[in-house]
Amino acid sequence: MDHKIKYSIIIALTYVCGLFPSCVDLDIPPMNVIQDKDLMSSEEGMALYMARMYSQMPYEDFKYSPDRGFFDDFCVAPGTHEGSSIGRGDCRAVSGEGFSRDATYARPGFWNMCFELLRDANYLLENLPQYKGNFSEESYSHFMGEGYYIRAYVFYSMAKRYGGIPLVTEVLKYPENTAEELEVPRSTEEETWNQILSDFDKAASLLSEISPKRGYANKYVALGFKSEAMLFAGGIAKYNTPLDLTGFGQKTGVRVIGFDSNTAAAASKKYYTEAYKAAREIMKSGKYSLYRTKWSATDREAQYENMVDLFLDANSSENLYIREYQFPDDTHGYDIYNGSSQHMKAMGVYNNPTLDLVELYDGIDRHSDGTLKTWNTNDRLDPNRRYILFEYITDIFRNIEPRARAFIIFPGDDYRGFPADIRKGIFTGDVPAEGIPPLMEQNGVLLNYDQVNLVNYDVIDAYTAKPGEPKGRYSEKVLFMSADRNYNDAAEDVTLPPGSKILDPGATFAHGSGQGGPLRNETFCTISGFYVRKHMSKTFPMAYINAGREAACDHHCVLLRYGEILLNVAEAAAELRLAGESSVDGDDLSNIAYNAIKDIRERAGANPLASVSELDGWDGLLLIRKERRKELPFENKILWDIRRWRTQHSDFVNGRSPADGARWRILCPFYSSKEDKFFFDARMDERNKEWRFNQNQYYFQIPVAEVNKSSVLDQQPTY
Repeated sequence: MDHKIKYSIIIALTYVCGLFPSCVDLDIPPMNVIQDKDLMSSEEGMALYMARMYSQMPYEDFKYSPDRGFFDDFCVAPGTHEGSSIGRGDCRAVSGEGFSRDATYARPGFWNMCFELLRDANYLLENLPQYKGNFSEESYSHFMGEGYYIRAYVFYSMAKRYGGIPLVTEVLKYPENTAEELEVPRSTEEETWNQILSDFDKAASLLSEISPKRGYANKYVALGFKSEAMLFAGGIAKYNTPLDLTGFGQKTGVRVIGFDSNTAAAASKKYYTEAYKAAREIMKSGKYSLYRTKWSATDREAQYENMVDLFLDANSSENLYIREYQFPDDTHGYDIYNGSSQHMKAMGVYNNPTLDLVELYDGIDRHSDGTLKTWNTNDRLDPNRRYILFEYITDIFRNIEPRARAFIIFPGDDYRGFPADIRKGIFTGDVPAEGIPPLMEQNGVLLNYDQVNLVNYDVIDAYTAKPGEPKGRYSEKVLFMSADRNYNDAAEDVTLPPGSKILDPGATFAHGSGQGGPLRNETFCTISGFYVRKHMSKTFPMAYINAGREAACDHHCVLLRYGEILLNVAEAAAELRLAGESSVDGDDLSNIAYNAIKDIRERAGANPLASVSELDGWDGLLLIRKERRKELPFENKILWDIRRWRTQHSDFVNGRSPADGARWRILCPFYSSKEDKFFFDARMDERNKEWRFNQNQYYFQIPVAEVNKSSVLDQQPTY
């Protein structure tokens, strides 16, 4: 399937952009040096035109980060704003993305970038018909479809951030048009989503079923992103209205954000229906399927390997759309900024999967409150609690669903040929018959298990006690934790008996923290007890890393896949059922949703659904949402899910509202030298890195400079 994003015409693209004044100024026609007849008279010329547009598409790939915006390969951390992971830096919910950095780093601002792309798409749609005779009917239709597709995607990218936007659907000409004619006010949010729907439909009707070139869209790509966009629109129409998050522009009086409460319900049902139909058309085409190259119904290791390869196989049957890279000219830094220093010269470990994410998956032992079971009592707050000792560090997650291991590197998991040495510290104290009491317990108070009593391990009794200066139950230091990844603090090394599980062959001592574990004073390590595995290459050209090159990765990024399509159809079906519909186009919505989730869970190695009724009602919808969180972390999808569900401000995180500041939970593995076994602390992230979010932040601020210089462009009513 030749529909992957590949920018192979680098020299030609640079030449064209250098000659097109529209690269820097919207008011000058883009074709004033290379004429239309040069570009629109042949497939080769159109390849240049398409390469220019695709090079600027606002795809949320490995060069995108909410903190830094688009076209930046630094600090790549999809997941740090959605709750799937915590970052080395700020742990905050995104409210405006990192576009303020654009001027500093000489990158195009998102707002202006979008209007440049819209101009190019509109120019194609207006002028290509004059050259129709130069192309086959199929090629001409496809290129026109590309124009609608790019316009739809750009509008969609803007609408999910800003709500109602200026719907520029024709080329604005200067000086032919007056200044007043060049001013385009924001449309209503409902009008905006209707335009997106119309453009995606036109694109799907015109695009080829198979992309004629690597990097081009096709009919099913348009349908896939349409289903995603319409789910967003349906959610805003339904869940934004009860918040009364709506308002009119001061300059125009247009409802620029939110839906009219009188039309919201009907609009929501319409958008969910369109999302459902688009996803079903992809399913019925038979051109895509869940990736099962290595999958086996009876082999959990094969299921795990299959899910790993899903994101590394550029020819996967699941890929609808991927962004490809090529060393050395077009690279990214995903592995560099997320890998463990144990495996490579890591540059920060910006993706640290949370324990909250891990606890979503099936196959772990739990306390009565649903949290990971690390104590020997059912109630994790039982005063008689003691750590469970595990023979091997991998035992605690031995039965977790294979999908989780394919997305997350757990302590002791094999990665690139050797176990992930993730350990917080070594405990050398005696082990009473009743077990080891909590390390984070002082004066009867259990620390770091709520969001108030937060301290680091280096201040607790087990770490600070000295001979002659006992602390609590300890008469000497019994906890050893490395300070940094160079292990300069020999006082944190522990001599161990031969054959101890954590000793390397021939070694007599071990560092307090493992080679990839959480360190006391170092940021180039995991801070959560886990590393991300999704997207990470199995083998990597170490020479590039060791040479200090940060953006040296060139494996592809999956932007749209069939697994998401199944989740889309299930969610749209569940929403329609809640709205009173039982079928669409003859489909039984209950059965379609059930089979979609059943297939996802079967491939993942998760527990099977009990029956169709498990997806009934509101609880069924919540189960589908949970499945999305389990299937789509680290793909720049979940953040937009919780925004369109309007739950980012209201879902309590470990007992605390995001409005008050909340923290995620982490897991700290320890090794008991006396028992040659392992135990775990499941607790809050103790760093002062809470995140906050309030409902006014669902809509991003329009660039102030653009608002100030326009007589018709309205700022958000919430700003």
